[in-house]
Amino acid sequence: MEEEIGDYTIYKLFKKAGAKRVSKEAIEEMKKVVIEICEKIGRNAIELARHAKRKTVKEEDIVLAAS
Repeated sequence: MEEEIGDYTIYKLFKKAGAKRVSKEAIEEMKKVVIEICEKIGRNAIELARHAKRKTVKEEDIVLAAS
């Protein structure tokens, strides 16, 4: 199951970072990278929750997984 992140969401991230203009190709590549990073953090957070003998992933799991 692959969810999609909207182009405008990625565009807003670029603008927030200070970009004046962003190509369609840059947006598409950034979406791939963001999804890959989120999936990695998600897998790590799930493992942390399992290690704590929980089925629910909590905010603290995400924080630890992202660090």
